[in-house]
Order: sequence, then C-alpha cells, then structure tokens
Amino acid sequence: MEGQTFPDETEVIPWRTPFLIGVSGGTASGKSTVCAKIMELLGQNKVDHRQRKVAIISQDSFYKVLTPDQKAKALKGQYNFDHPEAFDNDLMYKTLKDIAEGGAVEVPTYDFVTHSRLEEKITVYPADVVLFEGILVFYPQKVRDMFHMKLFVDTDSDVRLSRRVLRDMNRGRELEQILSQYTTFVKPAFEEFCLPTKKYADVIIPRGVDNMVAINLIVQHIQDILNGDICKWQRGSIKGGGFKRAISEQGDLPSGVPNPLGKRVLLEPSSRPH
Repeated sequence: MEGQTFPDETEVIPWRTPFLIGVSGGTASGKSTVCAKIMELLGQNKVDHRQRKVAIISQDSFYKVLTPDQKAKALKGQYNFDHPEAFDNDLMYKTLKDIAEGGAVEVPTYDFVTHSRLEEKITVYPADVVLFEGILVFYPQKVRDMFHMKLFVDTDSDVRLSRRVLRDMNRGRELEQILSQYTTFVKPAFEEFCLPTKKYADVIIPRGVDNMVAINLIVQHIQDILNGDICKWQRGSIKGGGFKRAISEQGDLPSGVPNPLGKRVLLEPSSRPH
C-alpha cells in the first residue's frame, strides 16, 4: 500500500536473550582464570557490575548446606566435594533459567573455611553473555542443556595436582591431608564424573589460559554476539565443527586473523578450590 513501509527481511534482529556459556574442566585446570581473561579482553572487568555485558558465575557457590556430621568430615578432609551430590543442582538450574529469562538473580556465597553457606548473597544483574564455570557444570543434563556454548579447559593432571597442593598449603592445610583427599576423592571423581563430560564440549581448550590462540578466538566470537552478529551460532557453525577444530588444535591463528595481545599472559591460579 502507498505510504506504508515494511522492514527489510534480511535485517538481523539483535539477540536479547543472554548467551549462556558453560566452562568445565578438572580441579585447578584454570577454568576461573580463563573466564577472568575472557572478561579482561572484552574490557568488562573494570565496568560496574550493574552495567556489565558479561557476567561470571561459579558452580562453587552452589554447594549444598552440610549437616553437622558432614561438616566435621569436611574439616578433616574426609568429605567429597567433587561428587555430583555435593552440589545443589536444582538451585543451579533455577538460577540459569532465571538468567535465561533476563532477570537478576541472587547467587549464594559459600565459605570454604567453615564449609557453610553464608546469609550474604551476590546479585548478578542481567547480561548479554554469562559464563558459568565449574568442575561438573556439564554433568546434570538439565543444567548442561541450558548452555548455548560449552568449553572444556584441558590441563595436564600433574599441573593440576601441583596447583592444588600449593593452593591448599597456602590455606594452612597439611600436605598429607591434601594428598590423601586428592587420591581418595578428587582424582577418582574427576575420572568418573568430570572427564566423561568432556565429550559434550563444543570447544576444548588445551593448556588453559596459556592457550591465547583459543581464548582470542572465543573472545572474538563473544564480541560477535555482543555486537548482534548472531548468524554464526544460529546457523550451528559451532556444532558443525569448524570453530571447535580451530580452537582445539594448538597451531597458529588462521591466515589474516591477528593476535590482539602479541604475547601470552599467564594469570595466577584461582584461590578457589576448583
């Protein structure tokens, strides 16, 4: 009709629902450090948390409240924090669902010294991209299916053990207790519960934050999402394998793709238990 205009059918409508990224890997593999580096490269680490386009949530916040008997075992290093039953998976799912619907969420705060959930909660405001990291974020199917992209940080087991030992000793724990807990709970749980979920990953990141080729490619993809260029993942290019192969291999960036850093930057290991 004369005087009536119609929208361009080829116009891309910006994606408004948060893009959820799951980040998994073994204990001390560098999951939270990778997330922090992604946040830094996107320039979001210095932005007020109410206005950030990218948010990070840790599965560590969702440990179940322990009974007095369980807490006593935990203080002796005899409680398995690496078992799926140690996490409040229902609360994790509800939190991710609320995030996907665009709402602000209240995330629990867990005290690893007293092994208890504190009354204080952290508010995570709506963001365009949310990174959810933890050792078993891919284990519960209903949680795993919430993610639009799944990353697995693949770090050598000896490196992970050395990081774990140094980290726990800095927190005042005895070496004998650390090694006993690792061999009794951490290593068996990794092999039984965490490692099998590697097959669900869209992208495998060898060497963690040391692999700046992989991280730069992921950052570029997230920038595309933030800029509204969502055709790439809507067409399923990630599932198609091209993006996965480019990041999983340890070669150079493809021809014509610059390395924005020029050199690698290694951050200190996370002070959290996983």
